[in-house]
Amino acid sequence: MTTGQLFSRTTQALFYNYKQLPVQRMLDFDFLCRRETPSVAAIIDPGSEGFKKLFFGQEEIAIPVHSTIEAACAAHPTADVFINFASSRSAFASSVSALKQPTIRVVAIIAEGVPESDTKQLIAYAKTNNKVIIGPATVGGIQAGAFKIGDTAGTTHNIIQCKLYRPGSVGFVSKSGGMSDELYNTIAQVTDGIYEGITIGGDVFPGSTLSDHVLRFNNIPQVKMIVVLGELGGRDEYSLVEVLEQGKINMPVVAWVESEVQLGHGGEMKGGEMESAQAKNQALKDAGAVVLISYEAFKGVIKETFQKLVEEGKITPIKEVTPPQIPEDLSTAIKSGKVRVPTHIISTISDERGVEQRYAGVPMSTLVEQGYGVGDVVTALLLTFH
Repeated sequence: MTTGQLFSRTTQALFYNYKQLPVQRMLDFDFLCRRETPSVAAIIDPGSEGFKKLFFGQEEIAIPVHSTIEAACAAHPTADVFINFASSRSAFASSVSALKQPTIRVVAIIAEGVPESDTKQLIAYAKTNNKVIIGPATVGGIQAGAFKIGDTAGTTHNIIQCKLYRPGSVGFVSKSGGMSDELYNTIAQVTDGIYEGITIGGDVFPGSTLSDHVLRFNNIPQVKMIVVLGELGGRDEYSLVEVLEQGKINMPVVAWVESEVQLGHGGEMKGGEMESAQAKNQALKDAGAVVLISYEAFKGVIKETFQKLVEEGKITPIKEVTPPQIPEDLSTAIKSGKVRVPTHIISTISDERGVEQRYAGVPMSTLVEQGYGVGDVVTALLLTFH
């Protein structure tokens, strides 16, 4: 797996299987981070060509749409991240095609339910060709102040609350996307925020592991401490135990394997004592990680670890900045009662204001009762108009 930083403020992605909301959320994040160029270079929508209109701050922009992965990669050679929103049935074929493109470096597979045999083939190809897979069954990842994948970290309000519009000093990796949002907020409250956060997904065979990303974080100078959130089931946490035992990590690792909540991930379905949360937490603690006594202690332990690094002079907390305000969509503003919009068309021949529609002043029920047909009504409307 590639070591070091995956993304930057100039990273651009190709978005496969167009979904309006996650693409717009990526562009809104770009605006919050004051990026000069949109992070979505193009959309791949099989069978379609043209453009999609979306907002980049206040400006409406046209993002190219290509019908094939090959065409998109040829037209946008600097876009090296492939965000795959294909269904579980087609995620394998599209991911293989993306991995085979020389310009693609990172593939994020959002779909749940990708067969394990397919995932194993993708992992083997990625390792052989020095590519990185995030997922399957993931929301993606984020580099604070630089780049985010799809719906990672949720709404703009949540991103601002979690201070993800500028980089912090914490590397974070988790199996669960939902729990990641909660931890982004927790980390922001007691540290200067995250530098990068990755959700590897909850499948038994993730495209990249917890230890893969912890090793990456260890090679990023801006990352000063690491937070890891695992879950019961599977044995991925033991790869991290091995890395810690070998002394490959030279910064504090705060870790916890959740035992009380099952999230329905494929990796949770396996059994065995070694796959219990208790066994994993003990192994991580024995290997040198800072392990909690309960999830409720997470916030306090992260704060204590961060403050110790500040006192030792290893962290200079990031200065806070004020992000720009994203303009509100007209439809949202109307629903919230913040704006009012005049009508564009005034009809003098039909009236829908009352309980019953009227045509040329005659109630619809009267027209029906007297046996008027469509031709009669249209004629009456035309005569009234003239």
